Amino acid sequence: MKSFLRWSTALSLVSGVLLGALTAGAQQVLALTDEQIIDRLRPVPVFTITDAEGSPLVASPGEGEAGTAVAGVFISQQDAQNFLNSLREQNPQVAQNVQVVPVSLAEVYQLARTSESQEDPLEFAFVPMPQQVQLALTILRQSGEAVEQFQGVPLFVARSSDQNGGYLTIQQGEQEVIPMFFKQEELQAMLDRLRSDQPALAEQMTIQVVNLEGLIDTLENSENPDLNNILLVPPRETLEFIRSLQSQQQPQPQQAAPQGQ
Repeated sequence: MKSFLRWSTALSLVSGVLLGALTAGAQQVLALTDEQIIDRLRPVPVFTITDAEGSPLVASPGEGEAGTAVAGVFISQQDAQNFLNSLREQNPQVAQNVQVVPVSLAEVYQLARTSESQEDPLEFAFVPMPQQVQLALTILRQSGEAVEQFQGVPLFVARSSDQNGGYLTIQQGEQEVIPMFFKQEELQAMLDRLRSDQPALAEQMTIQVVNLEGLIDTLENSENPDLNNILLVPPRETLEFIRSLQSQQQPQPQQAAPQGQ
């Protein structure tokens, strides 16, 4: 999925962690199907900027320049809105008919896959939350990695530092899943709650960081069945924003007309 993964150099941040650390010795099966990948991505809302017809705002190469058109995909609704506000100041003609629109990460994935076979493919470039990028860099440096920049969208996951090195799981229905957070603070809050309930287990846990682009590539190409247990946890403010939109779209009950005296 080359058009979707704009930061191919960042795949190394994932390959050594996920492929080697999920349940060792698991029976090898076929890589996840498109449907299984879409199931992993569907619960994650992201944000694009579109025109009134729903077509994404794209940055295209200048006349005579090589390259493909690129559409931005924002992890944060506020970052997308800030970008649109800046665009309205710098280029009001372009910005007058566009708006921030939430879409499922699965929709972006499917559009990118479809675009690959088109004559003029459209690339989708993720725009991470700047604060989370800085937190990701801090974690990597504290673990001894000499990194100057983090490429892509960081995801935060808790992993045991003991000999087994397993990931922290939570119960979702009848399945144990491995939560991966878009915000480090939300994972830390979960670990703080764990420290109150199971201090010995919490003491073993460390926060690791991978990137979303590399994870998607791993989902497509790895034969480790445990990847189907990954749960992507959207930022809390994103979920609250989506709930507010849904409540606004619900039809309001109509009052009965007063009856004549």
